[in-house]
Amino acid sequence: MGGFFGTISKKPCASDLFYGTDYNSHLGTKRAGMVTFDPEEGFNRSIHSLERDYFRSKFEDELDKFVGCQGLGVISDTDPQPIIVNSHLGRYAVVTVAKINNQRQIAAELLEKGMHFSELSANNINQTELVALLINMGRDFVDGINLVYKKIKGSCSMLVLTEDGIIAARDYLGRTPIVIGRKEDAYAAASESSAFPNLGYDRVRDIGPGEIVRLRPDSCEVLQAPAKRMQICSFLWVYYGFPASEYEGINVEDVREAAGRAMGREDDTDADCVCGIPDSGVGHALGYAEGHGIPYRRAVLKYTPTWPRSFTPGSQSRRDLVARMKLIPNRAILNGKSVVFCDDSIVRGTQLRDNVQTFFECGARSVHARISCPPLVYGCPFVGFTSSKSDLELIARRIIGDFEGDPNTNLERYATTGTPEYERMVTEIGRRLGLTTLKFSKIEDLVESIGLPKCQICTHCFDGSSMHPDEAYQEDHAAPSEQ
Repeated sequence: MGGFFGTISKKPCASDLFYGTDYNSHLGTKRAGMVTFDPEEGFNRSIHSLERDYFRSKFEDELDKFVGCQGLGVISDTDPQPIIVNSHLGRYAVVTVAKINNQRQIAAELLEKGMHFSELSANNINQTELVALLINMGRDFVDGINLVYKKIKGSCSMLVLTEDGIIAARDYLGRTPIVIGRKEDAYAAASESSAFPNLGYDRVRDIGPGEIVRLRPDSCEVLQAPAKRMQICSFLWVYYGFPASEYEGINVEDVREAAGRAMGREDDTDADCVCGIPDSGVGHALGYAEGHGIPYRRAVLKYTPTWPRSFTPGSQSRRDLVARMKLIPNRAILNGKSVVFCDDSIVRGTQLRDNVQTFFECGARSVHARISCPPLVYGCPFVGFTSSKSDLELIARRIIGDFEGDPNTNLERYATTGTPEYERMVTEIGRRLGLTTLKFSKIEDLVESIGLPKCQICTHCFDGSSMHPDEAYQEDHAAPSEQ
C-alpha cells in the first residue's frame, strides 16, 4: 500500500519530517524517500531501498542535508519517489499512495502527445511520474489533479510540495486516507494519525474524498470541496492501520475489538484460551476473549528485533520463511490446550497452515481460527494490500475453481454468509489449513463495527461491490442533460 507524511512550518522541518515519515513504516516495505524545499537551497531529495533495512537506519545520517521548513516523506510499496518536477506550474515534488491499473494506456496516450518518461524502474513505468505528467497538463494544480482523478482506474492520493505550500489531495472515492494535524507553528498531512501525538500535532480532521487543500505554516486552505461519495477501504481497520490511528474519526483498535466481541458472543466453541496472531490479530482476539468469556493468552509471540514484515521478500518461499521465523510459539501455553487463534485475514493460506502445524507440534489439543474479516473472494483493484498478481492466488478462489471447474463461477453465492456454497468453501479452507474449526467475521458485523454506512465503505474484496473513482468523477461532472 504505502504511506506518506508532509509538514510545513515556520521552523526547520527535518526532524518532524523524519520521525513523521517513520511512523508510516508499517504501511510499506520496498522504498522510502524524503524531500525538502528551501528558497535558497532548492529541493533536496533522497530515495533508499527498504527491502533489507529499516527507514531510520537509511535516512538518519542524512538529516543535515534536508534544509528548509517544508518537506514530504513517503514509504512506498511501488515506485521510487518523491518525483521532482520543473514545469509551467513551477518547481514541485510529489509523492503518491496509488494503484493505477491503466498506467500503460495512459502512458501510451502521453507519449503520443510528445511527453516522455525518465523515471523507469526495472523497465516499469513509475506511476508517481505518470501522476506528475497528468498534473502538468492542467492549467493549475487543481485542474491537473482533477485530470488524475478523471483518467486513472484504481486509486490515488497525493501530496505535492510546491514553492507556495503543500497541496494534499485525497483519492476521489477516499479509499486511502489523508489526515491533517496542527501545532502552534506548523501543519502536517499524513496517512496515519498515529504519526501526530509524539511530534506535538493535534489531529484536525480527515481530508474528504476528492478534496484538495493547500497547507501553509499557519493555514489550511480548501482549494476543492469534497466529492459527493466515499468508499474508504475497510481493510484499513482490519489489517493496515496502526492500532492508535483513526480514519474518519474511527479508531482502528476499537473496530478490531468490536468485531472480535461480536464473533465471540456468537461462537459456541469450547476452548481454553484465545490468542491473537501479532500484530493485527491482537485487537480482534482481545474482543473475542471478552465476548466469549475465555482468557487471552500469548500462545504465540512476534520476534521483532531483526525480522521485518512477512511480505517484504520478493519470492513466496522467502516470505514464508520470514513469516515462520518471526513468530515464536509458547509451548508452555499451547501444550494440552484447546486454543482459538485470531488473525486478520487469509490470503493464500500458506502462513497460517505453517502456523497451525507448529501449534499442534507444540502439543495443542485443538486449533481453531477466527478471522476478523470475511473470506477474500475478489482481488482488490484499488489498494495493493497483497503481493498477489492474480485473484487465483487467493485460497478461496482456488477452492471455488476446484468445486465449480471455473474459479469465476457463482462468486456471489460463495461470498454470501450462510449459503451452502459459503459453508462448503469455509469448511474446505479449514480442512486444507489443518484447522479443527474455522470461522470468518460476517460482513454485516464488520460494517457495524466500523460504524459507517455500508455505502461509504469499500468491501469489494469480500463481496465484489465497488465503484471506480474515474466513474464517480465522470458522473459527478457530467453535464445536467447527461445526469
